[in-house]
Amino acid sequence: MKIEPTALKEWAAAAELLGEGESILLLRKGGIREETKRFELRSSSFYFFPTYEHQKPWLFKEPYRPLVEKSLAEAHPGADRITLFYWAEAADDLEIRTEEELEALYPYHIWTKEMAAERLRWKPREPLHALLLRVYRLDQPLEIPVHPEYGGCRSWIGLQDTPEPGKSVPVLDEERFEARRQEIRQCLIKLRDYNKMSENH
Repeated sequence: MKIEPTALKEWAAAAELLGEGESILLLRKGGIREETKRFELRSSSFYFFPTYEHQKPWLFKEPYRPLVEKSLAEAHPGADRITLFYWAEAADDLEIRTEEELEALYPYHIWTKEMAAERLRWKPREPLHALLLRVYRLDQPLEIPVHPEYGGCRSWIGLQDTPEPGKSVPVLDEERFEARRQEIRQCLIKLRDYNKMSENH
């Protein structure tokens, strides 16, 4: 699959955890400078552009906090180059609108309950997007220049001066990925079906 010259800005530790296969799920609602004022899935394939601003260990579940601290220790704010290690294919973009649905997803994401709930409550009229991602590790990471246009609280950036990537490998094989994907999808389907039945009785 061709990787689009597009990147999703994501905390470095979150990208690394997806790159280690700890999760296939990201929760997004967009940045304050989104052009459309809301989150949209711009591309079905994209790189992870690692960021560090606002990344705090206590926003992650406890087992992941040492990795967050390591990530922060290795950060180089203001660097004129950055390295891309991973890219992803978006398998699903699921809209989450209730706290009950968010609670059902708790076993599958990397955030604390408080952090996830805060994302749901922000811009309450807009859904929280649960992205199910198949992540790939680049055999040869790409080092690219950081342009001024990449700054700001936005989700997506169009990459410039990005060399063609070499080979990459999925961090989860297809069978394991599909098993996780279907487990997440089914937990929401069952919850929504149950709620519909309850409303009809």
